[in-house]
Amino acid sequence: MKRQGNFSREHALFLKKYKQNTAVVWSFRIGILIVLFGVWELFASLNWVNPFITSSPSRIAKTVYSLYQDGSLFYHIGITLSETLLGFLIAVVGGTAIALALWWSDTLRKILEPYIVVLNALPKIALGPLIIIWFGTGTKAIVFMTVLVGIIVTILHMLSAFIATDGNKMLLLRSMGASKVQILQKLVIPAALPSFIAMLKVNVGMAWIGSIMGEYIVSKAGLGYLIVYGGQVFKLDLVMSATCILCLLAALMYFLVVLLEKTIVKNPNR
Repeated sequence: MKRQGNFSREHALFLKKYKQNTAVVWSFRIGILIVLFGVWELFASLNWVNPFITSSPSRIAKTVYSLYQDGSLFYHIGITLSETLLGFLIAVVGGTAIALALWWSDTLRKILEPYIVVLNALPKIALGPLIIIWFGTGTKAIVFMTVLVGIIVTILHMLSAFIATDGNKMLLLRSMGASKVQILQKLVIPAALPSFIAMLKVNVGMAWIGSIMGEYIVSKAGLGYLIVYGGQVFKLDLVMSATCILCLLAALMYFLVVLLEKTIVKNPNR
């Protein structure tokens, strides 16, 4: 078998094909985005759609630049980003810890599972008035809303992953004298890593939903505030600008999770 550097010829061909496929995927991703923005700009400039209602990429760019010039762009981004990240971290850590506790105790799981399911089905926005009374109209209320939206998803997702651990492997470890803590460390947690990453990807979206919902209700600043304010005064360019910034931030946060996945989860196809 011929070798090229530290790789066999077959491995080198596989890596080349993988890189080519990655390049094609990214080319199409970027191309689709360029086409969408180009069509949007064209339709708005020709008045095929009303630019007052739909805005346009050029109008959005001007609005973002004006926000940058008056110093409010990064102020609003920073507020929403900090609320989202804090709520995301609390929901992930707290939800995973609760899921571990429910996996550890069958009795506790049987007692609490119906309540968790009901809380998951409850429209979180309905708790808005109570959240305002409990936490006021500041950052605490928004972070709480973010946690509330994400923590139940985390619990259900991770609990399912822990319970789905291979029973035969657990039985083998028990037969070798492993304690429940050792089984958790050596088998359950490693087996749940792919599900953990999948849960993070879901929670990226849930965190942004929660923070924007909170800002709709109680905020005095942030991207959600800009969207509400823009809608109230019919500055739809501002609404679309804040929405596009949200999409960009959510995408960046998602790709950070993807990088984490590549670091801690081994994929045999790569």
